[in-house]
Amino acid sequence: MKKLVLILVSLFILNSGFKIGVDTNSKMKAIFIMNFTKLIEWPASYREGNFVVGVIGSSPLYSELIKMAKTKKVANQSLEIIKFEEVNDIAKCHILYVSDNKSQDISSVVKQVKPNSTLIITAKQGLVDKGSGINFVVKNNRQKFELNKKNVEKYKLKISSNLEALAFSVK
Repeated sequence: MKKLVLILVSLFILNSGFKIGVDTNSKMKAIFIMNFTKLIEWPASYREGNFVVGVIGSSPLYSELIKMAKTKKVANQSLEIIKFEEVNDIAKCHILYVSDNKSQDISSVVKQVKPNSTLIITAKQGLVDKGSGINFVVKNNRQKFELNKKNVEKYKLKISSNLEALAFSVK
């Protein structure tokens, strides 16, 4: 009888939508970002020191990236995750994720990173046309991404043809 009650309670919890501290969408985005590092080439000056991923604004993605930084490297570079609260705080980084609550500041973000070779990643419709290099989208309940080659290449980044093939759309 106790086993039956335990099984029923477990099933109820699993089916009720109760989540135990896991944001699967953020985890998936973090995995995508790590894979992007293998399919984009940064200039030689960016291949020394730490590989820096910045997150501007608040996003659960930041926590997922922190977890990954403990065990992952990008080529021979240690992974460093930095959180920026405001656009003016943004410093040199390889990748910058613009959280939803800062997406209205995309034009200021683009101006701030202009002198650097930074891949800008967003997750809001239309931002790939406003300066983002990669924009996360959900299509048919699956995480996908849009790629704007011009926005990536203007920062002196080289895109692998494999990345283009994986993109939901390429502009």
